[in-house]
Amino acid sequence: MSPRLRTASSAVLIALACLLVPLGTLAAWAAYDLTDTDRYVTTMAPLAADPAVREAVADSVGDGIAQEIGVNRVFAEDAARSFTATPAFRAAWDAGNQAAHAAVMTALHDDTRAGPVTVDLATVTTPLKRRLTEDHAPFAARLPVEHRPVAVLPPGELAALRKGYHVLHTAGFWLPLAAVLCGAAGITVAACRRRAVTATALGTALGGAFLGLAVAIGRRLTLDDLRDPAHRPAAAAVYDALTATLRTASWLLLVLGLTAAAITWLTRRATLRVRRRRAPTTPVPGSATEPRRARA
Repeated sequence: MSPRLRTASSAVLIALACLLVPLGTLAAWAAYDLTDTDRYVTTMAPLAADPAVREAVADSVGDGIAQEIGVNRVFAEDAARSFTATPAFRAAWDAGNQAAHAAVMTALHDDTRAGPVTVDLATVTTPLKRRLTEDHAPFAARLPVEHRPVAVLPPGELAALRKGYHVLHTAGFWLPLAAVLCGAAGITVAACRRRAVTATALGTALGGAFLGLAVAIGRRLTLDDLRDPAHRPAAAAVYDALTATLRTASWLLLVLGLTAAAITWLTRRATLRVRRRRAPTTPVPGSATEPRRARA
């Protein structure tokens, strides 16, 4: 293969690898980070202490209580707001997130399932009642535990979400692998491998920067699509918690790419200096003095 053809093939492979880096990272995050129930619950747990989330929960729960039993809405919201500051609320928050996530994942894996995805209300009220009883709250033992289904996903969204999940699960494995193989192949066939390594490193850093920019744009679009502006702070807290791993990955790609490019550049400079020092000095023609003839 001629050097020109090797350089062109290397450029195509490296460009493809750098394009697949942010896409593969995004797919792997969606396929493996968001779909793990324990990791999801651990990620969402600190939000129980977030003021914006507590305010949104108090607003929704207070409105529901006011409509259900016919009490004053302000009184119901104040009671719900006081409840969100208790350890019992954190226990109910974790139980609700775990039950909802597990129900959605079960529905995604079951291709024969149709209809809405529901969660039994007792999965939340049971740990809530247990925690209130342990805290010796008044009338905690009388708290009713009802087995009532609560919809967490409409039936019309299940089919589309299931297809997207299967696509992401496949792409989450193959896209990062394809990025690594294309990058390695591009460096291998390159006529100048040092330049190929530098280009791959800079492309990886650029992919990390684009990934971070995509996360920021997605956050802005998500918040703009909310109908109720009052819930935007809570939605922002949830979005930031879910995309924390993705933002870390984007910074990691940026730092690793720039570091690898800098190391390659410094290594090249050091190699050139060593070669210059070891190069033999060639005498200039005519600079040597001829020996003088002795006088007779």
